This record gives sequence, C-alpha cells and structure tokens, in this order.
Amino acid sequence: MKHLLFVLLFSPLFVFAQERMMFGDTSRKGVPYSKDPHVVKFEGRYLMYFSIPPFEDKTNPIKGWNIGIAESTDLIHWEKIGEINPEGSYESKGLCAPCALVVDGKVHLFYQTYGNGRNDAICHAFSTNGISFQRNKTNPIFHPTGDWNCGRAIDAEVIKFENRYLLYFATRDPNFEVQIQGVAAAPLTTDFNRDDWEQLADYPILVPEYDWEKKCVEGASVIQRGNELFMFYAGAYNNEPQQVGIAKSSDGVHWKKLSEEPFLANGKPGEWNSSESGHPHIFADSDGRTYLFFQGNNDNGKTWLISNVEVLWNENGPYLKED
Repeated sequence: MKHLLFVLLFSPLFVFAQERMMFGDTSRKGVPYSKDPHVVKFEGRYLMYFSIPPFEDKTNPIKGWNIGIAESTDLIHWEKIGEINPEGSYESKGLCAPCALVVDGKVHLFYQTYGNGRNDAICHAFSTNGISFQRNKTNPIFHPTGDWNCGRAIDAEVIKFENRYLLYFATRDPNFEVQIQGVAAAPLTTDFNRDDWEQLADYPILVPEYDWEKKCVEGASVIQRGNELFMFYAGAYNNEPQQVGIAKSSDGVHWKKLSEEPFLANGKPGEWNSSESGHPHIFADSDGRTYLFFQGNNDNGKTWLISNVEVLWNENGPYLKED
C-alpha cells in the first residue's frame, strides 16, 4: 500500500481524480507543479497547454519556464505528451502562460516570454498536430505602448469576436507595481503577425478595485455568450490569495465587473486550494457545456495543481453549482 501511494505521488506525471480533475506535472521539480491552463478540442481529443517551471537541476540545458502539453478524452484524466521549449534569443530566458486557438485546422498558440522584466512580450506559434509548433517570424508580435503602462505584455488571451480577433493582455503601471489589463485587435484576415495588431485603448480596460483584488488583475479568459463577452480574470498576485472574478462587455473594450466578491474563491484552510484559486481559463466544449480551469495549491506555491469546475449559465450570467 505504501509503495502504491509513492507511485501515485511521485511518478513522472501526477494525476489524481475522484469527482474532479487534479493534475500536476512532476517532471521539473519532482513534485506536482503546473500553472496557467488553457484547453482546446482538436482532432477528437482535448489538449491542455500549461506552464512548467525551470528544472530543479540547474545544469539542465533547457532554461526557464516552458510550456507543457497534455491530452485527455474526458477532461478529467490527462497524460503529458510534449513540451514547448525555448527557440531563439527572445525565448532564451523562458516562455509560458499559453493561450490556444484552433483556426482552419491549426492550433495557434499565443504565449509570453518570461524573465525579461519590462521587455516581456506576446509571441505566436502554430501547429498542424497540436504538439510541434512553428514560430511566427515576426515574434514577439505584441507589446503595449503609451504612458499608462510599463511596456510589458503577459497572459495573452485571443478570441474571435464580430469582425476581428481581440488580444487581451496583462501589463503593469509605469512604476511596475500594479497589474492591469489591456486589449488589441487584428483583422480576420491576419496571420497574427506583429504589424496586424492595433492597440484599442490608451488606458487600462480593467484595474484592481476591490480589497480581494489587491494590486493585480491578470490572466483574462474570455467567452462569448450571445452578443456579449464574459471575462474570467484573476484578482491579486499569486497566493495572496489569488481568486477569480467576472466582468462583462458588449464591445470587448469597455468592461463592467459583475460582483464585488470573487466568482471562484480560494479554498478553506486544509483544502487543496487554500492558498489560491487562480489564473482561470473558461473552456466551451462542443456539446455546449463550459468548464472553468484554474490553478491552486495549499502550500504557498511549493506545489501547483490544475483542476476544473463546470460553469452553468442563466439570464444573469455564469454561476457555479452548489456542492
């Protein structure tokens, strides 16, 4: 029995599921450590892209944060099938926080460089199989301009809305203290190249306001319902605790928060996500059901797990089923 428990917790891939998904890749640190989930359905299977930390072994030639790839047939049990590691000088310090979008039989991946401070920016790559990616030759494709931000762009989210693609990103104020949200757009004919993106607002479209959001709103994930967009966002920096909020928009630029309280809170003391429930991704399945993927832990970031909950909808917007 003790041997079985050891295998479950310390195998190269940690997966535990009872009534819900619990996923953590152990390949980098020897303990479950996966963040920033994003899921698509592609060629009859679910693919999840997620951030994985630097190797515990500092002599490993692969440096920095990278992106892991896992597949599933049921959104609960996941198997890691690949990684996306740095290519080129602009990724040399790392890459993470993926967003995937399926367009015309290809998976388009939007992600950030990491480890460059104010110079971190959004990049793009594409794949015909969802595993092997070709970089956009114009990378990095986007960073914000204007005196309202620090020039950094992270946490990309791209969605097709009306007659264009919208790119949501997190940045910081000029003092590099407060995390805020911005938006850019590209035409439907785009190859997602750098010159196609136009910043839509010279001001933040979402800022922290409530006590639980502290000095950070980030990790936007957006879904269309009817003629409106709903944004699931992370409030507060990691483990403060980070929790998930909701905002709504009819044009993709102007947003109204739906509640002064978190939509998805961190867990109670002793629960697996007592340190946070953060970095959301709202996934719409082909059957119309929607699931909120998020990261959490109960040890202030010594480990990280990814889970999901089903999101239900009524005339007022999204809600969670009570336990």
